[in-house]
Amino acid sequence: MASRKESSGAAGSGFGASKGKGKAAATGDSAVKQVQIDGLVVLKIIKHYQEEGQGNEVVQGVLLGLVVDDRLEITNCFPFPQHTEDDADFDEVQYQMEMMRSLRHVNIDHLHVGWYQSTYYGSFVTRALLDSQFSYQHAIEESVVLIYDPIKTAQGSLSLKAYRLTPKLMEVCKEKDFSPEALKKANIAYENMFEEVPIVIKNSYLINVMLWELEKKSGVADRHELLSLASSNHLGKSLQLLMDRVDEMSQDIVKYNTYLRNVSKQQQQKHQYQQRRQQENMQRQSRGEAPLPEEDINKLFKPPQPPPRMDSLLIAGDVLTAFSTQFFIYKC
Repeated sequence: MASRKESSGAAGSGFGASKGKGKAAATGDSAVKQVQIDGLVVLKIIKHYQEEGQGNEVVQGVLLGLVVDDRLEITNCFPFPQHTEDDADFDEVQYQMEMMRSLRHVNIDHLHVGWYQSTYYGSFVTRALLDSQFSYQHAIEESVVLIYDPIKTAQGSLSLKAYRLTPKLMEVCKEKDFSPEALKKANIAYENMFEEVPIVIKNSYLINVMLWELEKKSGVADRHELLSLASSNHLGKSLQLLMDRVDEMSQDIVKYNTYLRNVSKQQQQKHQYQQRRQQENMQRQSRGEAPLPEEDINKLFKPPQPPPRMDSLLIAGDVLTAFSTQFFIYKC
């Protein structure tokens, strides 16, 4: 992802607000139990991808709204502008601040409640997304990230999901210790890294009437279209991405196994050194000489650095989401 995905300065600039945050923090439960999205926001996200999303290029934007008890209401959004590396003078944080000020001047909800991102064949679990969501959620407790899947949506089923980092993962990210021991102590696995929040799409009564009228006028789709093999191209791409992620996981497993072998080899070297040292001291003692001074064995044998395990968990989570996307395409 591009650098703008890391910029969450506006999230901590006082534009986020909530009601009932203290209660959620006191009980230790999730601050948000449900996400309510206006239909206009959904259309804006879809329109943003159709205009600027090309191939595996993702689009992103800011979510605006308010928090009512344990329900997050998303009432507006605006996109991050596409820019190249040549636009060095572009200040993304200042852009977000000016957009929210402009919306406030015209009496539109301007409180920062999260961000959205499109996904390419269900692949969105990355380190950049983890870091960005941590920054948002650390600054605004109720913030969420909306993941829009255009491939599933093109198959006739709107795919829009809301995710938050679990409290366990938030604590690990605060400590910035992603070693195998720290993740094992926190009981972190790819299944409990993200928590999905239920989504409800809300429309006004006039929009519901209009949709009902359009549904009556629209003809019944030809059921034989379900037998079309047009999805084979999507299925092939999805399987290719899935295989790439599995290869990455395999390489990461090889790195971890290499680390374990190095640790085992070093333990054997330590044990042999201690035995030789003990034999020398016994020989010196038999000759009436003083034993050799004790040495810090950790200085003589520097332990190998363990590979970070967070990337492995993210790859495993991405494989799981990619597999579910591939299964959906195959089912369609």
